[in-house]
Amino acid sequence: MLIGVSGPVASGKTEIARYLTFQGFLFISTLADFSSDLSLAPSHTFANIEELIAHVTKYYDHNFVMTNILHQKDLDKLQIRPFFLHIAVDAPLAVRFQRQRSSLSFEEFSAASDELLYSSLHAVVHSASLVVLNTKTSLSDLYNQLSSLNLLDPTRLRPTWDAYFMSLADLAALRSNCMKRRVGCVIVKNHRVMATGYNGTPRGLTNCNEGGCPRCNSGTSGLLATCLCLHAEENALLESGKERLGSGNGTDGVVLYCNTCPCLTCSIKIVQCGVKEVVYSQSYNMDEQSAEVLRQGGVTLRQFSPPKEGVFV
Repeated sequence: MLIGVSGPVASGKTEIARYLTFQGFLFISTLADFSSDLSLAPSHTFANIEELIAHVTKYYDHNFVMTNILHQKDLDKLQIRPFFLHIAVDAPLAVRFQRQRSSLSFEEFSAASDELLYSSLHAVVHSASLVVLNTKTSLSDLYNQLSSLNLLDPTRLRPTWDAYFMSLADLAALRSNCMKRRVGCVIVKNHRVMATGYNGTPRGLTNCNEGGCPRCNSGTSGLLATCLCLHAEENALLESGKERLGSGNGTDGVVLYCNTCPCLTCSIKIVQCGVKEVVYSQSYNMDEQSAEVLRQGGVTLRQFSPPKEGVFV
């Protein structure tokens, strides 16, 4: 694994790298990125990003960390590699000014920070899958924060089957035209996608987000029976067909992934079609009824909890 830490001046990049060295990581750098902060000396320094990548590739069974990824072109070369994880760190300008080790005035520090951030660093930082807001007043607080993120989780580099198929369900949800909520579904058999679906009005009808469903466009809940939208699970089940799903047990069974827990009506159809397991990420207000129907129908129901991503304070 190679973890790249990017962020503005005095945001805490070196301290995150130091924390990772305590976990057995080797701190490496390129000549172009070499920092004047010698409190953490790199174990290896390379002439350019290509040499650094070649070294990490050769020693793929080691863990490395680097800081000061300043240019998008370098980040592009790193992100195509299966061993690379990008983390960004940031902190308020006033906090970073207090941490700096130079004699710059606040105005000088602010100008220098903005020049770096808006010349090349801004795009780099905003492409990170994890952003740590380092407002901590002590290193122990920062280290505890980093520990809670479980950065060494191997599924951050290569997602599990659950994470993979749930991502496909989330992607399918983006095609939804339902005015109430976006829902996506993927039906899988033996780790192979059988069908996908998203919620919205049936084929040939006006899309829900174009006024096609009076109930969804009313702004109130209304009677569910008057809704014209098919649910994501219904669309996926119709697409796959009961004959294609067949039957199976355990790992040979059919698994339905949905980014929202199925409603009662969909749960009945899921049981009837021979699905053996339902994996969902977000809860829904009919969870208890759905869970009971699925249980009686011999369908395993479980919630998916992915590794933490996004912004963390």
